[in-house]
Amino acid sequence: MTTDARTTLELVLDGFNAHDLDEIMRFFSDDCVFETPRGTEPWGTRLVGKDAVRAGFAGRFAGIPDVHYGDGTHFVAGDRGASEWTISGTTVEGERIEVRGCDLWTFDADGRITRKDSFWKLREA
Repeated sequence: MTTDARTTLELVLDGFNAHDLDEIMRFFSDDCVFETPRGTEPWGTRLVGKDAVRAGFAGRFAGIPDVHYGDGTHFVAGDRGASEWTISGTTVEGERIEVRGCDLWTFDADGRITRKDSFWKLREA
């Protein structure tokens, strides 16, 4: 990798906003892990490996076709990082979403993302 970790996080967020899976996945290691904000386990749903993670991201774009991550801020300390953002969009069922969330990141020695652990606020009506 030729970018520093903070720049990587900015480029990944740009990739999410462009719905560009190739751009997003170029920053992930082959053995990466994505822990989703929802699932039956305390960590949500754990997707392991580049193919599974890519499919999980594709599912996000399919389920919220106009998904956008705004107000992004990032910081990195050593091999860990964090991003905060506001996710907005409309699900295929017509539900409007706008919530704050964050990702906790882990990087390998080459600067590739090995783990993305996502959290979203739960809004009450």
